[in-house]
Amino acid sequence: MDEKSTPAGEQTVAEAMIAELVRWGIDLFFGVPGTSSLGIIDAVRKHPDARFIQVRHEENAALAASAYHKLTGKVAACVTIAGPGATNLATGLYDAKEDRAAVLALNGQVEGQYVGPGGFQEIDQDAFFRPVTIFNNTVHEKSRALKLVDMAVRRAFVGRGVAQLSVPNNIQKEILDPTCCPREGTPPSVRIAPDDDLVAGAARVVNAASRPVIIAGWGARGATECLLAIAERIRAPVLTTYRAKGLIPEDHPWHIGVLGSVGTPAARRWATGADLLLTCGVGFSTRTRVPEETPLVQIDLDPVKLGKNRETLSLWGDCAVVLPRLLEHLDEREENGAKEQIAGQKAEWLSQIAAEADSRAVPIRPPYIMQVLSEILPDDAVISVDVGENGWWFGRNFRMRSGQKFVMSGYLATMGFALPAALAARLAYPDRPAVCITGDGGFTMAMAEFLTAVKYNLPVTVILLNNHELGMILVEQQVEHYPNFGTDLHNPDFVDYAQACGGKGFRVERPDELAPAVREALASGVPAIVDVETDPKRF
Repeated sequence: MDEKSTPAGEQTVAEAMIAELVRWGIDLFFGVPGTSSLGIIDAVRKHPDARFIQVRHEENAALAASAYHKLTGKVAACVTIAGPGATNLATGLYDAKEDRAAVLALNGQVEGQYVGPGGFQEIDQDAFFRPVTIFNNTVHEKSRALKLVDMAVRRAFVGRGVAQLSVPNNIQKEILDPTCCPREGTPPSVRIAPDDDLVAGAARVVNAASRPVIIAGWGARGATECLLAIAERIRAPVLTTYRAKGLIPEDHPWHIGVLGSVGTPAARRWATGADLLLTCGVGFSTRTRVPEETPLVQIDLDPVKLGKNRETLSLWGDCAVVLPRLLEHLDEREENGAKEQIAGQKAEWLSQIAAEADSRAVPIRPPYIMQVLSEILPDDAVISVDVGENGWWFGRNFRMRSGQKFVMSGYLATMGFALPAALAARLAYPDRPAVCITGDGGFTMAMAEFLTAVKYNLPVTVILLNNHELGMILVEQQVEHYPNFGTDLHNPDFVDYAQACGGKGFRVERPDELAPAVREALASGVPAIVDVETDPKRF
């Protein structure tokens, strides 16, 4: 069959749209081809700077794009067909919406003349995507195509959310002269800060507090050095939310740990004992349980989140811009013994989690798994973590080091997130190890993407905590006094699966087998699964 081509010197609408996206810096496309998106897919194929990653399920395309923005701040696109392809994106796009990740969904649509009852694979995509998007439109007329692309990308960047464009199949193929199309310019900077008087006023409130505590959230990324400088100046501990785990090196003398359901007892004591909380990019999740009755100096780029209580002094802005200006106004405090107190509490906590990591127990205990991973994962590892019991143990027991990155599904808590996120990690940082920490429940929701890793030579190392249970659900049933039902898992042989896909597999049944298997998997240079038999009752 002859290759379909566009007449010399001419562009189709789809080709012009992809060129415009690449101009904006969007050059990575996750998706599944199909009838109503053929023009878009072919335009990606033709563009020398665009890369297409064919996934096995559209949800994973959206999850990978969400993770890509969380890791890099850059926007990736997910591409699919009208109808079922579009609806399959929903969970991944909702993950991006809830975690304020910028993502572009570029979807085919049925030909205009078939719109109406009886259209094949036809749904009202504008209506379907409306609840999840900050921009949502259909290209009904070719001359508006590039204007809509610009509008979609601007809103994704500035609003940190999902933008969706549907393009009817027939319009994708029409010839377009881009010079005749109206366009939009680059978006404004979102590195904003309040005026000097407000910053100085906030500093006076911090200076007047006797027991200030700093809480760093996901919105404080990029401000680590300044956060620690503030901690040193006001002699205050730094807590992080779970999503911000690793933002502050966990061995830093002012860092006391994660606050929340996976956090340390000392972090909770410091938070509840504070007379002022300086919250920096904190989302106030119900799982973090920030003491909202405590007076706050609150910094956030999202103005809707500001003003958590009547004693809040709100600073609307980017933490990376606001905190250096705040630091200039803060008084140097005298030594108050806080650092020594923190050191003692951290030593007590480390002793506790070390005692939990029984190196002799069979099946292997999750605390031991996290202890080993803390010791041997490389300093530059990019770690994706799934939802479920594995994520609970990671948050509580894993010790992140400076240089490591970690990504998760935050507010939506999407099982199956970790594997597509690991693909995004490897694409974003091709020279860094990508490690996926998951459970057997979460992994099997997305396990077909292991084939994607093999196909595109993306060496991801999957650490699979295999307890043959939906372990977190089992516990929740117990807590609510329900009999255990529907949580046991019938699993395949994951080692055989890895090898059948073209990767490597390692089975770990005894504690002394874990570290060698992980090291070998990391060194293999190919996608690998480390199947770790663990204890379903330990939680």
